[in-house]
Amino acid sequence: MIIEGIILAFLALFAWGFGDFIIQKAVRVIGDFRTLFWIGIAGSIVLFPFIQDELGVTFANPVFLILLSLTSVVIFFAALFDFEALKRGKIAIVEPVLGVELPVVVALSVIFWSERLSLLQALLIATTFFGIVLAVTIHHTHLHYHKRIFERGVILAGAGSIIMGLVNFLIGVSSQKISPLMAIWFTNTFFTILCVIYLIAKGEFRGIITDIKRHPRLVLVVSVLDNAAWLFYAFATSLIPIAIATTISESYIAITVILGIFINREKLKYHQVVGVIIAILSIILLSAVTSNLMK
Repeated sequence: MIIEGIILAFLALFAWGFGDFIIQKAVRVIGDFRTLFWIGIAGSIVLFPFIQDELGVTFANPVFLILLSLTSVVIFFAALFDFEALKRGKIAIVEPVLGVELPVVVALSVIFWSERLSLLQALLIATTFFGIVLAVTIHHTHLHYHKRIFERGVILAGAGSIIMGLVNFLIGVSSQKISPLMAIWFTNTFFTILCVIYLIAKGEFRGIITDIKRHPRLVLVVSVLDNAAWLFYAFATSLIPIAIATTISESYIAITVILGIFINREKLKYHQVVGVIIAILSIILLSAVTSNLMK
């Protein structure tokens, strides 16, 4: 069970790593709401056969409905903040800010969900976060947050990362209390409805037909990767602590560095190499330590 949870968290890492890269392209081509619509509608349709037997129990429980509805609203706004930040800002500037969601999730898990971390686990989580920030920071001046507060996308990314930290926590709680599949299906369905209402109100709903005609591959890839990442993460949190699953999967941010090397032909700076090594070693050690502690 523990090993499976760690493997799922690693799978979420890779799915989110490639997913963020594709999401940035999608939101710049088809926009925030239509990108979110396609992600949501794909998850709703594909997952429905697997959760239909759970619908009666879920909708009969007011606590479940409140938890899932709250999670859905929060994920809707978090996604819009993140998408808009990626659309407006440079990924080298935005990604380190998005990493702030990691300490947010860990704090929520420890304070409100009574998860306990050993001193070594807490240290490895801290070094993972430090490695992530180093890995995705192209120039050391990007770490001077007081100087880059007015960079395009930074404020949006900061708000989005805090809200997304709450999302990760709520998805973890929903997965543990209800089920991973129901957590992802319900949130997808909920924010898809919100997207449809917005697009109709703005007179942009017909644009989804244009999306599927002009950008079918982009729509397919972004929908598959984002839903896969959330499913992997949700199942991981049902098997291992939310704080641990988040720390492992959050290292997806460093994947953007590797994609930059192979796709954009970027060269790594010395501190980025150090950051990648620190992040990778930290999550490997964290996985090993957690596996031993939970046996």
